[in-house]
Amino acid sequence: MNILYVVPYVPNRIRVRSFQLLNSMLRRGHQVTLATLWESDAEHADLDALRADGLRLLAFPLSRGRVWRNLLDAGVRTLPLQARYSWQPTLAAAVAQELAGGAVDVVHVEHLRGSEYGLAALDLRPRCDKPFPVVWDSVDCISHLFAQAARQSHSLKGRTMARVELARTRRRESWLVSQFDTTIVTSTTDREALLTLGEAAGRRRPRVTPPVEVVGNGVDLAYFAPSDALPADMPPRLVFSGKMSYHANVTAAVHLVEVIMPRVWAQRPDAELWIVGKDPAAAVTALATTDAAWEDHAPLPPRAVVVTGTVPDLRPYLQQATVAVAPLVYGAGIQNKVLEAMACGAPVVASSQATGALAAQPGRDLLAADSPGDFAAAVLTLLGDVALRTQVAAAGRAYVVRHHSWDAALAHLEELYRWARPVTTPLVPAPVARQELAGTV
Repeated sequence: MNILYVVPYVPNRIRVRSFQLLNSMLRRGHQVTLATLWESDAEHADLDALRADGLRLLAFPLSRGRVWRNLLDAGVRTLPLQARYSWQPTLAAAVAQELAGGAVDVVHVEHLRGSEYGLAALDLRPRCDKPFPVVWDSVDCISHLFAQAARQSHSLKGRTMARVELARTRRRESWLVSQFDTTIVTSTTDREALLTLGEAAGRRRPRVTPPVEVVGNGVDLAYFAPSDALPADMPPRLVFSGKMSYHANVTAAVHLVEVIMPRVWAQRPDAELWIVGKDPAAAVTALATTDAAWEDHAPLPPRAVVVTGTVPDLRPYLQQATVAVAPLVYGAGIQNKVLEAMACGAPVVASSQATGALAAQPGRDLLAADSPGDFAAAVLTLLGDVALRTQVAAAGRAYVVRHHSWDAALAHLEELYRWARPVTTPLVPAPVARQELAGTV
């Protein structure tokens, strides 16, 4: 297939879904053009690796001035900030030119931030010689995430922002699902949340809703693999990984340090907590009690918390962790942090918010706990039982191998591409659809 893949941020090993799906597409012989935006020198450097992999690129800068202009525009028009954040007319023009060439078989747009480009493609489609389906990868149901954040974010600012965005995002997502030929998400929970939005909107104005399908995330099993050489003198280390500017991770980190870890430290003051991930928010940075290098195995002071910031390679932290933890208070979609830790052979303790999208069996593939006391008890159990750690680590790796292949995810996506058909009749009353569409592109 000739696939036009629109992602409004540069795919990389942190933005793993698009990065791995694109690589799988190339391995399976598809012709892929990536339309994307970069905001930093690091992201611009990532483009060279993508180009070397064989992707054809339509890549443009997204300046801070353009972002602020977009956010102001969203506020005036009561659009979700996420929906307008990444609008860049230069990229939209390049996408339009690509579609006018008549060679594209399918358009794939990712995230609420990318949905504007999908709407632009739909608007252009009647004027193109060759019809093409437009598939929207929502990834998560963002309004479902905001509904949780409005109640459970660690900060008043976070709760307030989520409440402001919630109604706008619900309205927008319910409408978007009706526009695209197929919508995909990463989990059944997010699928049900989007369908519920669609049903509620349908009661207000009857319409046909295109399918919402689940395409889960995989793991690069060759890249994320257990290490054969583990230091014998490693002190007990807990690792919580992820992008530490993401609000759900920030809330989880604060909850972990302030509520869970005191219960762990009461019995194991030697247990070190390492918070590993790029762009830590101020609330996360403030949790650190000491600086240290992972390679230095000397014990740290009791009750130590290390916040690493960006690391060149996440794998050593996961491969050598005594326990990997994922104490999410709220979240959406599949938590890659859990899958990657399991793939690296780390025994995992996770909350139900971190494991709800997985078929992993608690007590075998990982340990699951929600209350602070239960979570701390699970961590302490693993810290004190080498045999159990080994057993859970092996079972976790085996689970990921069985259930989370990127090639399997792409095979399902290819099937959805083949079945997707361009919608030739409006799915909502035409005046409403045209009015909303005219306000977005």
